[in-house]
Amino acid sequence: MKPIIQFKNFSFKYDSQADPTLKNINLDINKGEKILLAGPSGSGKSTIGRCLNGLIPNVDHGDIQGTCLVDGKDITQTSLFDLSFTTSTILQDSDSQFIGMTVGEDIAFSLENDCRDRADMQKIVAKWANELGLTALLKQSPQTLSGGQKQLVALAGVLVDESPILLFDEPLANLDPAAGYKTIQLIDKIQKEVDATVIIIEHRIEEVLAEHVDRIVLVNDGEIIANENPNDLLHEDKLEKAGVRSPLYVKALSKADIDLAQISDLTSVSALPANPEIANKLQTWENTQTDPKPEKEGSVLLELKDVGHQYNKRQAHPLHDVNLKINKGDFISIVGQNGAGKTTLCRIICGFISNEGKAEFEGENLANFSIKERAEKIGYVMQDPNQMISQKMIFDEVALGLRLRNVNEAEIKDRVYKTLKICGLYPFRNWPISALSFGQKKRVTIAAILVLEPEMIILDEPTAGQDWKTYTEIMNFLRDLNERGKTIMIVTHDMHLMLEYTKRSFAFANGELIADTTPIQLLTDPTLVKKASLRRTSLFELAKHYNLDDPNGFVKAYIDSEEPREAK
Repeated sequence: MKPIIQFKNFSFKYDSQADPTLKNINLDINKGEKILLAGPSGSGKSTIGRCLNGLIPNVDHGDIQGTCLVDGKDITQTSLFDLSFTTSTILQDSDSQFIGMTVGEDIAFSLENDCRDRADMQKIVAKWANELGLTALLKQSPQTLSGGQKQLVALAGVLVDESPILLFDEPLANLDPAAGYKTIQLIDKIQKEVDATVIIIEHRIEEVLAEHVDRIVLVNDGEIIANENPNDLLHEDKLEKAGVRSPLYVKALSKADIDLAQISDLTSVSALPANPEIANKLQTWENTQTDPKPEKEGSVLLELKDVGHQYNKRQAHPLHDVNLKINKGDFISIVGQNGAGKTTLCRIICGFISNEGKAEFEGENLANFSIKERAEKIGYVMQDPNQMISQKMIFDEVALGLRLRNVNEAEIKDRVYKTLKICGLYPFRNWPISALSFGQKKRVTIAAILVLEPEMIILDEPTAGQDWKTYTEIMNFLRDLNERGKTIMIVTHDMHLMLEYTKRSFAFANGELIADTTPIQLLTDPTLVKKASLRRTSLFELAKHYNLDDPNGFVKAYIDSEEPREAK
């Protein structure tokens, strides 16, 4: 079969950089294949994607060596317009993809350009809106939606086109666990129906492998270091050496001293052999683990009383009647379905939007605080880094808050460099922000807040789009801050993050706080899991698969065994 995508001795160097981002890439992808493109942040994954959709060289200019053919077209000889008929792209940054004034208009945009019949357009838009749960949002502006909802709208806008190549750049980054799983199923279904060639750029290997993938192409430092079927790669250690997290169930098998070489298929829990010896080893390992000491509860830092907010009268499920107490030293995860009110709650606490009810910080009404006064106590890292960045250079962006507080330059340099090292940005300290990827920009915004060390830090999806190494470094830093008494609150769709790092979980659904409990207790309640659009981890599925005595206990034992959580 003739490949639909061919890279031959291909290298690329952006005009703004001294060294090549891609080095001697040789890769063939056949029609109808599904490829997972994995690797750490800055490895060159997204640059490969930008070659496939024509952004390189038509928008991003640089020096090209070798050849890249997309459906037989040389990208150096083909316009962006012509390549758009071959490759449809879901961008990592959904906001940069919106065209229409409403969700319905945005989904229909490509159909309008193709001069499709109006009735036909409405039928197609209705089909994909229903498939992705967007029907109630068709008349809303895309900019008013949550990050996860925006991503679903962008996905619908691409799927209506049915191009031969579908490129997904971090499709799971902002989706709740249930929606993410449904998206992977949907991508698989679409690929089979239209025989599309699918390329998925994603850090979350385990979630993508929920459906069949033909190959994993592993990229590091601009080079392809593996091009193998998933099962072969999972039997090796290349993923973790490159800074990509292996599936949790694979790591759990290794912890129990189970020889992975003796297991023929590692691509899913359901594919694992029904072997009593494996079950015994897993159970023995769990029984040898000891519970950590219970932690002391701090005094109340923040209290919300009947808090809520409605953006407009058409909003289906406004945030309402939220009552909760956050204690000093808490490490809290906020989880739940897309659009449930998680980000809205954070905006209320920070004073970005008005609210019903009352919010008190250390007994004082937050309504009496100015934005500046709140910012000195509560730091907020937004989901979209482009909404926070105001400086041209990385160092200046991270140093801005300290300069506004009149900190001397010597101390600023020391604190900024220390924070940049923690966030994995130190090698880029003298770079312009315009040269960074979306994920790298996100790390800059996190660093800009972390360097200020406020009493309470709220982070909206801090690890979305981050590789495992950076994810671990950021979370370890947040954990260290928490152990020194800082209160941390994280909006996340990552169930492993919730289990491993946080002590309390607030679960939201349809604008309501439906649970305030521990992460383990939340994920052991099937009603809450379904209502909040969560998913149990593969650790739970592994324990169930081997009929262990207490699947929840096994999950807890694994999470507790991860301390100290050193970056790999």
